Amino acid sequence: MANRITRHIPNTITCCNLLSGCMAVMAAFHADAWHTLIWVVAGALFDFCDGLSARLIKAYSPLGKELDSLADLVTFGLAPAMLCLMTLRQFNYGCQALETIYPYIGLALVVFAALRLAKFNIDERQTSSFLGLAVPANALFWCGLFQLDLSAVPAAPWIVGILVIVFAGLMVSEIPMFSLKFKSLKWADNKIRFIFLIVSVVIIVLLQERGLAAVIGWYIILSILTKGQH
Repeated sequence: MANRITRHIPNTITCCNLLSGCMAVMAAFHADAWHTLIWVVAGALFDFCDGLSARLIKAYSPLGKELDSLADLVTFGLAPAMLCLMTLRQFNYGCQALETIYPYIGLALVVFAALRLAKFNIDERQTSSFLGLAVPANALFWCGLFQLDLSAVPAAPWIVGILVIVFAGLMVSEIPMFSLKFKSLKWADNKIRFIFLIVSVVIIVLLQERGLAAVIGWYIILSILTKGQH
């Protein structure tokens, strides 16, 4: 009886990720960047815990794998895409047609997140590191970016559009990127991870939630410089 109950723990946690994603989408629909960030972070914590619990109790299943991807698509794909769309709608483009159509460029984020997740599920090379940007990192970048007051930047909509194209490409790219899975606490085995975390903590302390986009940018740069070593 106990085994029957415990084997459902990872999937239950994954469902909490999905519910967090739904709440994030609702906040994003109102262009509420702060609460979108809160729910995306909650989803990321649940996403981490479901994998951890599955490893601890050895409760792997094909159902859990598929459910995890579906939850991630909502939390880390649809939520940031919707936040991007609704934020872009707040700018004045000086052209009605452009104002109506251009914000939908944000939906490219959910399309490429789906492609990224599908690719990850069938790629056996990504067990200890990643090829391309993981969808949680993508979501955290956008949620962090929209904590900034972009209304003070005249070219903000066009910068955001360029970033959408860049991050869509990063998600499906073959660029090696390191994971944050620690197999030990030895400096020699985790030097890149420790360097990343130390600099990231400094950024967050200085900039708080507004520094999240910079942290993800730092992660991408460090991954490229180290070629995703793990």
